[in-house]
Amino acid sequence: MKTSISEIFYAECLQVAKLANVPFCVGGGYAVNFHTGIDRYTKDIDIFCKPGDFPGILNKFAELGYSTHVEDERWLAKIKRCDDCVDVIFGASNAVAPITDDWIRRAHPAKIHDVEVNVLGVTELIWSKVFIQYRERYDGADVAHLVLKKWEEIDWERLLSYLEQYWEVLLIHVLNFRFIYPSEREKIPRWLLDELLSRLQHQIALPTPRIKTCRGRLYSKTDYAVDVVEWGFADLVGGENERKRAS
Repeated sequence: MKTSISEIFYAECLQVAKLANVPFCVGGGYAVNFHTGIDRYTKDIDIFCKPGDFPGILNKFAELGYSTHVEDERWLAKIKRCDDCVDVIFGASNAVAPITDDWIRRAHPAKIHDVEVNVLGVTELIWSKVFIQYRERYDGADVAHLVLKKWEEIDWERLLSYLEQYWEVLLIHVLNFRFIYPSEREKIPRWLLDELLSRLQHQIALPTPRIKTCRGRLYSKTDYAVDVVEWGFADLVGGENERKRAS
């Protein structure tokens, strides 16, 4: 099959990223394809690295003449050529999932466009996707497919520890999986379901919080901007420009 111009660009970028001599791994659609076997078109490639390492990667690209810019100092930089784009990701847009040494250490060797790289491990890949729920994009299907295909490789205790403060988000995905695949429910450990439902029962018995808080902005800063701008809910995520545009 003929190699596309985009694929050539992505292969070049992976080689350049390796020249930066800092640890990184590939996430996003390429990692989902690797773990599930789904042959899905991806419009870009995501390079994950630690926050302290992204300047070295970006500067290497700039040194070689690539167009680069920092989209958001908190989590995202980009390398572009025409319509093709590589995202350099070193955190999460909602600031709850910084990239750490553990992400890199638990990555898997792979070959993408004939370049030997590492891809995110399945546990960290799920962690990177559970909050992506906004109008234009929802990664719940990716999470469900990863659980279906790689449930034995998921470190469920570690995933729960990642989502300790946001255990309800994990419960949502667990229930979503059980609904989608009723014949595969046992792939979710019973102890995990029992733990999450126990937390829910205890939470139900609590009094209603006094401070009006909208955690929807952990999913989407724009879709829930009205809650902060007009309806008086406390905010958990920054982004003044997004709020102004939505209002």
